[in-house]
Amino acid sequence: MATLEIHDLHVSVDAEGGPREILRGVDLTVKQGETHAIMGPNGSGKSTLAYSLAGHPKYTITGGTVTLDGEDVLEMSVDERARAGVFLAMQYPVEVPGVSVSNFLRTSATAIRGEAPKLRTWVKEVKESMARLHMDPSFAERNVNEGFSGGEKKRHEILQLELLKPKIAILDETDSGLDVDALRIVSEGVNRVRDTGEVGTLLITHYTRILRYIKPDFVHVFANGRIAESGGAELADKLEEEGYEAYTTGGVTA
Repeated sequence: MATLEIHDLHVSVDAEGGPREILRGVDLTVKQGETHAIMGPNGSGKSTLAYSLAGHPKYTITGGTVTLDGEDVLEMSVDERARAGVFLAMQYPVEVPGVSVSNFLRTSATAIRGEAPKLRTWVKEVKESMARLHMDPSFAERNVNEGFSGGEKKRHEILQLELLKPKIAILDETDSGLDVDALRIVSEGVNRVRDTGEVGTLLITHYTRILRYIKPDFVHVFANGRIAESGGAELADKLEEEGYEAYTTGGVTA
């Protein structure tokens, strides 16, 4: 069973006047098959956690450890983390002009699997996954995210998730900017992957609305750069009623 272990993680960013600490000692364990929701207000450090795990160069690890199946994630390059099984669905997916979705997906799958998927079976796999996500087949020939709506970009992220089959999926505000129909379709995609029992999911969100579709095993309240409280799905209901004010005594910027 794949396990991501985060212990006493401290992260800083360069700022005017010198480095500024964003994460202030994060402890979290995510096992294959589990779904963890990270909830918290803007500026609490949620996205910093996501991008630090993925290896974004903007963030400097100043303390702590991150391991996946005992292997040191922080010593891995970005592509090595992806091949090891760490997947990040970005809050704001970037456009990649000149690279078609079909080429992007097959190249990514080749890097992850160590060999190119057989073309006939791969095309069938992609078409079936796109159909489940209500994506027009013509999207496969469009440039990655270029001219895509917000909902189309998020569906493309979940298409990658379904096809690449990571060990740990970090979903950074996947519900951001989605209408009700797109939210349902994207959530169904996440649930299909989760129900295989082969992926540990770290779902980062401000709001409880996505948790009506994706039921977490654990909910963690993020505030001031660390986990302030953890519990079951009922903790999300408490946050819906009471908000984050009780946890916020000062701010950091994600």
